[in-house]
Amino acid sequence: MTGWRGRVALVVAAAVVLAIAITTAVVVLVLRPGGRHPTAARPGPTPVAPAPSPVLLPGRAGPLPTSAGVGRALAGLLRDSRLGSRLSYSVVDADTGQALAAGDAARPATPASVTKLTTAFAVLAGPGPLARITTRVVTGAAPGDIVLVGGGDPTLSVDGQQAYPGAPRLDVFAAAIRTAYGRPIRRVIVDGSAYTGPAAGRGWDSDLVSSGNVAPITAVMVNGGRVNSVQRSRSTAPDLAAGQALARLLGVPASAVSRGTAPPGAAAVTSVVSATFSVLVEEMLAASDNVLAEALARQVAISRHQPASFDGAAAAVRVTLAGAGIDVGSLRLVDGSGLSRLDLIPAGLLTGLLSAASRDDRPRLRALLTGLPVAGFTGTLDSRYRVGATRVAAGEVRAKTGTLSGVSTLAGVVRDTDGRLLAFAVLADRVPAGGTRGAEAALDAVATALSRCGCR
Repeated sequence: MTGWRGRVALVVAAAVVLAIAITTAVVVLVLRPGGRHPTAARPGPTPVAPAPSPVLLPGRAGPLPTSAGVGRALAGLLRDSRLGSRLSYSVVDADTGQALAAGDAARPATPASVTKLTTAFAVLAGPGPLARITTRVVTGAAPGDIVLVGGGDPTLSVDGQQAYPGAPRLDVFAAAIRTAYGRPIRRVIVDGSAYTGPAAGRGWDSDLVSSGNVAPITAVMVNGGRVNSVQRSRSTAPDLAAGQALARLLGVPASAVSRGTAPPGAAAVTSVVSATFSVLVEEMLAASDNVLAEALARQVAISRHQPASFDGAAAAVRVTLAGAGIDVGSLRLVDGSGLSRLDLIPAGLLTGLLSAASRDDRPRLRALLTGLPVAGFTGTLDSRYRVGATRVAAGEVRAKTGTLSGVSTLAGVVRDTDGRLLAFAVLADRVPAGGTRGAEAALDAVATALSRCGCR
């Protein structure tokens, strides 16, 4: 693993914290792999943690941890009442895959957003890290008609409202359309036929769209279906909203935008492509982006010539994981984001994914690890591990979070004090009402204990 660790070092060593004097605001800049776009974390309390430690740099090839050592490190922490009445967990040595701790690790549990690890694994193992999504414009059936044909890219940005760094810009696309079409445009038709089935997943809470957690899943979107990049609200018809945004840039009234399909043999006008799947996976994991997760899961379905629907995507992800050597016997997926309460994933499957992604012979999977939020600094962990006993693990724990009412989960990787990379997953799906913060603190204590463990 030495070669991989050296490569990942270039990613994680770029995380820098700037403490601003006389304020309590903090801005964290993280350079994405390959020198991609820095992103700013939300303002938070003044951190008392040190800068991120090089947990994924080449470390000491220390002695293999033992089950007894891990058991001592976690003694009492997994019985924390804040985790509720039902818990499943798994800890493995990432290098060897050897199980070090397990509690109901084979029992499927409600995973919440750690489900996105299955989506990330499948899209990287299947279509691959260098694949992209194409959005096309073709000629319509009548002169002056153009058809916006969605391929499933939700990241198209409206200039000035860019929700995804580095995403293709709609104003640039519109300029290319005007040049390529070469005559007045009178109508914009939106073709979302690449996707089939319902736009909302089974088992989704009824307030997910109104709360801004997700948009109806359509093959054509801008800014992930957001009304704008400032508000959390999402459009209830993101395909038409995308068509109307393009129409404005083309000087076409909103009333001239409608749904339809491209006529057979339509001539190509122009097209635009998304960022690579490795970049999209990193963005999905860091921000726990539900729309992006559903879009990527459908790309797995498309690559396997399955319907680009919730059911087709879930089946394609399952088949892809099985083909990569993952035991999917008790895996149940109904979406790609983990918003559904019908998803069921064993903790042992999650540590299997993380362990596989850490291997040098699986370079396609690298973005699964580089996209994980960094404790105390990035993504959904930016405000955790900043105070109290867990602050010693800031910058060391890299993990995907998961939260639904009554569900708190955490799955990721961390080095112990001997330099061994450990993969862990802890799923609590009967958290007491109103106990999300307490459950998160208990999960963070578990990950912190692994980071401080010699585990021999």
